[in-house]
Amino acid sequence: MTVSETRREIAFADNTIGRPEIDAVTDVLTSGWLSADRRTRVFEEEFAAATGAQDAVFVSSGTAALHLAVLALGLRPGDEVIMPSLTFVAGAACCALHGVVPVLADIHGARDLTVDPADIERLITERTRAIVVMHYGGYPASVAQVRALADRHGLHLVEDAAHSPVVSTPDGALGTVGDIGCFSFFATKNLTTGEGGMILARDAELLARVRSLRSHCIDGSSRSRTASGSAGYDVSGVGLNYRPTEMAAALGSIQLGRLAGDRSRRSDLVSLYHGGLAGISGLDVPFAGHQGASAHHLLPVLLPEGSDRERIRRRLRAAGVPTSVHYPPTHLMTYYRDDPDGLRADAIPRERLVRTESVARRLLSLPLHARLGDDDVAYVVDRLADVLAGE
Repeated sequence: MTVSETRREIAFADNTIGRPEIDAVTDVLTSGWLSADRRTRVFEEEFAAATGAQDAVFVSSGTAALHLAVLALGLRPGDEVIMPSLTFVAGAACCALHGVVPVLADIHGARDLTVDPADIERLITERTRAIVVMHYGGYPASVAQVRALADRHGLHLVEDAAHSPVVSTPDGALGTVGDIGCFSFFATKNLTTGEGGMILARDAELLARVRSLRSHCIDGSSRSRTASGSAGYDVSGVGLNYRPTEMAAALGSIQLGRLAGDRSRRSDLVSLYHGGLAGISGLDVPFAGHQGASAHHLLPVLLPEGSDRERIRRRLRAAGVPTSVHYPPTHLMTYYRDDPDGLRADAIPRERLVRTESVARRLLSLPLHARLGDDDVAYVVDRLADVLAGE
């Protein structure tokens, strides 16, 4: 029995939290102040420098980042925002909360799971106010092409870079090409703070609006008011509490320093995966042969046509290989399909999204994280091959 045949338990996702992160968080816990303050500001400056942005705003989650983008751009009920259906539902939800219509677009196809600029262009109407591109799995979407399209039609461009922290491309770091870039630092992300997110903006005034909205549009900081004992403050608008913690910021600074090494390891693992998966009949591997930078956040495959995905997942799980699905398409979710609040979802004919639906039926995400060993990848590939051979 080879090493790859010996049963093992593979973690689907993991992080590289270690002693430096523990020590940094401990320092915060003994500092006397836990909410957004000096460490938060340091992390913002470090992240901005790493992406080539002028500044950044750290927030409590990636969803908070997307919600603040909707608020900062001044989107109103009845406005339309074009975004991919093949993504996490947070972007659509942040729009729907304000009566903004999420208009859901198709992907390129089985080889490229990012949104198709040609489909975006077909969906533009007089009510369109913004476009969201999502860098699926850490692979750059056609953001320069969409940027030109947005400029031509006078639209805002938001980058959902939840999978793609500090990814440099010839057009600029992901998250800096759009008017606003939104990142997630959830527990499974390449750079994690447990929960957390970051916002970049090309326009300084727009980013200042985001920073104000993050903390109820209150003038001054919580720490300065606490330190001075001041009971007086002013509110310049309607905002929310999307502040992060200092513990999260301390984690983020250390994780940012680890990112290049972790990413190099992910890249090596993806190469091993692609080499092994190429020999499995009927399996398609999106982004195989991708040239250029990637965060290598997800390892998606497309099962052979007609496969029983849930049975395959159960058999892989029994062999110690957990899997996931990224993502069930938003336009097939009950709320967006049935349109109970009259968001006019029926304006987006389902036949417009045939590529998304075709891919979604076959989509499966395999384990990928920087702690995986080469033998772990061989084990996953072998078990997948075994399971598919038995179908």
